[in-house]
Amino acid sequence: MELVFKAVQGGQAGDDFVESSILDAVQRVDSAINSTRRHLFSQKPRTSSDLLAQFYYPRDPLIVETARAGEIFEHTLQLIRERVKQGLTVDLDGKEFRYNDLVSPRSLGLIANLSGCTARWLLPNCSDPCFHGKYRSHDGTCNNLQQPTWGAAPTAFGRLLQPAYQDGVRAPRGLGLPMGSRQPLPQPRLVATVWARAAAATRDHSHTGMLLLWGRFLEHDLDHTVPALSTARFADGRPCSSVCTDDPPCFPVGPRHAPCMLFARSSPACASGRPSARAQSVYAREQINQQTAYIDGSNVYGSSERESQALRDPAAPRGLLRTGLAWPPSGKHLLPFSTDPPTACVRQEQDSPCFLAGDRRANEHLALTAMHTVWFREHNRVATELSALNPHWDRDTVYQEARKIVGAQLQHITYSHWLPQVLGDPGMRMLKGYRGYNPSVNAGIINSFATAAFTLGHTSVNPILYRLNDTFGEISEGHLPFHKALFSPSRIIKEGGIDPVLRGLFGVSPKRRAPSHLLSPELIQRLFSTAHFAAVDSAAAIIQRGRDHGIPPYVDFRVFCNLTSVKTFEDLQNEIKDSEIRQKLRK
Repeated sequence: MELVFKAVQGGQAGDDFVESSILDAVQRVDSAINSTRRHLFSQKPRTSSDLLAQFYYPRDPLIVETARAGEIFEHTLQLIRERVKQGLTVDLDGKEFRYNDLVSPRSLGLIANLSGCTARWLLPNCSDPCFHGKYRSHDGTCNNLQQPTWGAAPTAFGRLLQPAYQDGVRAPRGLGLPMGSRQPLPQPRLVATVWARAAAATRDHSHTGMLLLWGRFLEHDLDHTVPALSTARFADGRPCSSVCTDDPPCFPVGPRHAPCMLFARSSPACASGRPSARAQSVYAREQINQQTAYIDGSNVYGSSERESQALRDPAAPRGLLRTGLAWPPSGKHLLPFSTDPPTACVRQEQDSPCFLAGDRRANEHLALTAMHTVWFREHNRVATELSALNPHWDRDTVYQEARKIVGAQLQHITYSHWLPQVLGDPGMRMLKGYRGYNPSVNAGIINSFATAAFTLGHTSVNPILYRLNDTFGEISEGHLPFHKALFSPSRIIKEGGIDPVLRGLFGVSPKRRAPSHLLSPELIQRLFSTAHFAAVDSAAAIIQRGRDHGIPPYVDFRVFCNLTSVKTFEDLQNEIKDSEIRQKLRK
């Protein structure tokens, strides 16, 4: 850092002020990150929120450096803004500066260099036509040779509309402050509680549970927001859980007859704060997608070269993925175990670590574990067949060719079988089918899709995970409440493998989405609850994440989609015919 500073000495007036702000931001961010790591990994989780933060904490060094750079960049701008308000904007020569002077393109370039953001904006090397002409890179770079970072990991999500932040740039709505003529938003816990009912779930007999599971599995291929590297305040390093204040990166879910729920904002992308080409301003805060945006099997193979190497079997001559325990009597392998530090999978005194897959979320729920297992086995099946047909191929060729086939299978199932069920005939007609590759289309995932639209599956979650034997009766170990199937890989090993779970998914229909009770109490009252931990309100967390990401209101999307504009909930009576539901929304 010192060598970099010497390179800019003798620069323009104000550089010293900017440099001191960067140094302060680096010290604060790194101190908070280190405090979080000590809190999460030097002891057993103290709360459900600690447990989840530990499980989702990024392990890939590239993801960590990208998120850290974004935090330093944005926190530097925040410190400059605070010091301007306090009148601390006089340099050594007595010259006073305004905020706009201190965030000029030159100053922003300096902040980008010293925060590490400039290194994140370098274009990848796509000069190997022998590889890029035949295969996808694991991180999605060079899939589009004209725009090599489109759809790549880790890059910022896209937007259909300008984000809706309290200050137009980075502060989330719902902080209790009026925003123009709008009233402050209600507490997320209130919203979640109003839409939850403990009534028995009604079955949707037109589909099986596989419809919901495929959507969740597909999400693991397309998007995964980088969480906050720190769950401690940058200002003083105190844990967000102990202060319950809106101080970056803390954005707690306020109480609703319950203790404050820990919540930290998603890490910002380095683009936040750069000069906007549209106006004399800066870009609004954006979040980072750590998955590739392509349906390319990244949930099977990982979204980086580092992840892919950890998943491959170095001793296998046929391009196979690592295998775990062989399951009797079929002899088919389970996923291998992860060697990462202890995580949520060892809760409840279970003796099984997490499974290793292309996406860590494979361990979230037994149904997801089963699906990830199916596709890791499919790669090894295809690779074995290809190796037998092409004995002259080396292991890398077998691996890449098998990976290409598996990716095509995932695409075919999604577009030919899953989407028609989700969108129906009208929606499929709007898609109009595949019309050839278009390099001018950015394949990146839209923030509102990842954060809001693609959470539709939560409304169809069955409160029970059904596990069926080969005659489609209940297995001796019984069915499981949804919350007991979370982070429980030992149940796969000790209670029948993945087959009973898969039979339950295609043998039992999902919960019907009923507007009068959209959310199961399993997602609100019992999620991640154990003998040691209180529950996490998942529904409230989803609502809070939408505000964190600046997802615009529904009425704004209606205008974007050329639907009639609405000003009151009664204006929605053609779309929402039940007056009681409109009243709930109004509340």
